[in-house]
Amino acid sequence: MSNRPPVIGITRCSRIDDYVTSIERAGGRPRILDTGESPRKVVSEIDGLLLTGGGDVDPVFYGEDRHATVEDAEPGRDEFEIDCARRAMASDLPLLAICRGAQVLNVAAGGSLVQDIPSSVAAPLSHSVASPRDAPAHEISISAGSRLQQALGAAGTGPSCSVNSRHHQSVARLGEGLIATATSQDGVVEAIEKPDAPFCLGVQWHPENFCRSGEFSPLFESFVAASIERMRLKVTPPPG
Repeated sequence: MSNRPPVIGITRCSRIDDYVTSIERAGGRPRILDTGESPRKVVSEIDGLLLTGGGDVDPVFYGEDRHATVEDAEPGRDEFEIDCARRAMASDLPLLAICRGAQVLNVAAGGSLVQDIPSSVAAPLSHSVASPRDAPAHEISISAGSRLQQALGAAGTGPSCSVNSRHHQSVARLGEGLIATATSQDGVVEAIEKPDAPFCLGVQWHPENFCRSGEFSPLFESFVAASIERMRLKVTPPPG
């Protein structure tokens, strides 16, 4: 097997630097993806897929009317990322999804979203603490024995941990094959995963913003390790 680092496809967003740094520090080689690329080709060329944060997923993709607060992502981004996520799940490509990315993952699996937490959740916590970007916003409860708990390392040793937060949407109906493995005190889903996949995990907070202090480095290291294992197991077709 080649000693090259695993190639991690990172979906393009407006604040990409911390994602790139997190992957590099975990031992991966970032490849920034553009919406004009072929999802089929992308998934065949990378060793792991990182879905980043950003604007809202258009409700048309989960069959609902639009709430007044919905703010669209860049043109073409929904279609590209949903297609990539579906192909990644179908081929067991390691997938880490963050904030909007977790919502994309859920929609790609056939789930739906809470379009606006403040108007839909009774007594919601503050899920939009913008500054500083790594400021703790609230606690989350983590399911014991989950992939999330394992991937968080020291941060997942207890039943809860503190996270930052910048979102007004969240997972509603879970997509097929996905389970919720973390929630906040107001019942908002904070993490989802596909338990029968080698690594398919979505988190609602922004662990990449802690790339300098390292609280969530084990999450990225676990993802990159799964991508290395994917490289090891990948069968090379015989010549001819």
